[in-house]
Amino acid sequence: MRHRNRRLATVAAAGAVLIAAVALGLTAMRGAIVYFYSPSEIAADHPGFEDRVRVGGLVREGSVGETEAGEVAFIVTDGAADVGVRYAGILPDLFREGQGVIVQGRFAETGTLVAETVLAKHDETYMPPEVAEALREAGVWQGEDTGGE
Repeated sequence: MRHRNRRLATVAAAGAVLIAAVALGLTAMRGAIVYFYSPSEIAADHPGFEDRVRVGGLVREGSVGETEAGEVAFIVTDGAADVGVRYAGILPDLFREGQGVIVQGRFAETGTLVAETVLAKHDETYMPPEVAEALREAGVWQGEDTGGE
C-alpha cells in the first residue's frame, strides 16, 4: 500500500469514528433535552404526552388546592392560556399565587401536567428570561429586567 493510500485510509477511518461518536452522543442526549413552553404555546401546539417539558408562567390566583390523592394542584397562566398542574412533593418556600414559576414534567392523558419539579422565582426582581419573554409576548409581564445577570 502506498503512503498516499495509507493516509487516505487513516483519514477515512478517523472520519467514520468521529461520525459514530457524534451519533452516539446525540442519541444519549436525546432523553436529556427538555423544551420550554409557555401556556399559549401549549394551547396552540400541544407537545405530546411522552416528552418531558418545562412550562413557565404565573401561578393563577385562587387556583392552588389539593387533590384527593394528596397532590397539590394549581394552574400556570401567561394571561392568554392556562395549564393545569399536579405535583406530589414539597413546594418551594417561595411558591405562591401570582408569582412566577417553572414546572417540569410530562402531560397526562387528561391534559394536566404531572410535574416532577417545581421552581419558584427566588426574589422580587428575578424572572427567568424564557418566562419573562413568554409573559411579555402575552402582555402580562412588564418588568424591565429579565434576570440572571
